[in-house]
Amino acid sequence: MALFFCLLPAVIAQPWNRNPRKTSYTVKPYAEDNYIKGQYRLFRTLFIFIAAAAITYVFIHSLIVAEGVSADNRTENGMKYNKLTDEEKRVIINKGTERPFSGKYYSFTERGTYNCKQCDAPLYRSSDKFDAGCGWPSFDDEIPGAVKRTPDADGKRTEITCANCGGHLGHVFMGEGFTDKNTRHCVNSLSLTFTANPESTEKAYFAGGCFWGTEYHFQKMKGVIATTVGYMGGNTENPTYKEVCSGKTGHAETLEIEYDPSQTDFETLAKLFLEIHDPTQLNRQGPDIGDQYRSAVFYTDESQKEISEKLIKELRDKGYKVVTEIEAAGDFWAAETYHQDYYAENGKTPYCHIYTKRF
Repeated sequence: MALFFCLLPAVIAQPWNRNPRKTSYTVKPYAEDNYIKGQYRLFRTLFIFIAAAAITYVFIHSLIVAEGVSADNRTENGMKYNKLTDEEKRVIINKGTERPFSGKYYSFTERGTYNCKQCDAPLYRSSDKFDAGCGWPSFDDEIPGAVKRTPDADGKRTEITCANCGGHLGHVFMGEGFTDKNTRHCVNSLSLTFTANPESTEKAYFAGGCFWGTEYHFQKMKGVIATTVGYMGGNTENPTYKEVCSGKTGHAETLEIEYDPSQTDFETLAKLFLEIHDPTQLNRQGPDIGDQYRSAVFYTDESQKEISEKLIKELRDKGYKVVTEIEAAGDFWAAETYHQDYYAENGKTPYCHIYTKRF
């Protein structure tokens, strides 16, 4: 490409109506034709050279991606992947298996979160790990939406992969009776990294329509350790879903978020909250109508209150007629079990919580 732009001025500068060797007279028609043909051949050669170079580059790049070569700056779909050793590539990319009882995390008992080695996505919590005596780390549950299941080609087993990057983790087995959940994720240690639980965590409470959709988005956020859907802002102790829906308890469907302040902060959480629901709708979100679907931030300290007020002012300055309430957090009552991790358990996506960038 550089050669092309270097030669282009010289080519353009050549006279087109005169003999390049003699400038005192007009050339004969056949000489002019030969000169033009020469210029055409030059441009054609340059074009073929550039096209061949571009095709070669695309071909080599596709081969590198197909082979799954990881580098420090390898990205895919805008996401950076970690560099892998040859043995990690054999397991994570080429779907190999490490030797039993050889993995770092087989008998590992620290409290924390197990992440994908290739992309750092959170996969499992230590509270779901158990000893199956099989020689590989075993878990009876995954972080909602973190693991994808795909039947093997022979139909005998089910492969598990990271839902974020597709890296191979191992296989999942059902009906073995090791735990009450009757599930065993058999995972290669080489597919994992581990992050210890922080010494201290903080909580945030947001109400923005149906709590299923609110939880769906926050479960995917870095730094969020746990989420629980429930009820806050009312005057009845331990209300049921039916009682809240009656509109007589004063509660709002609320999401409790436990997060690691070393990985995220309240302002980041609050911005996401104001972008995954419509803060201009009063006592409703889309088709869900009622006081229990109101938009509210329940702050736990003055810092959270001030940040919430600042962000809402920013939106109002941009022309949004925000109706989000800012209230001190009161008692939080966890909702029924069937409401927890709803979209992750049912494989669906929110119908009215659509991310819209506002900041």
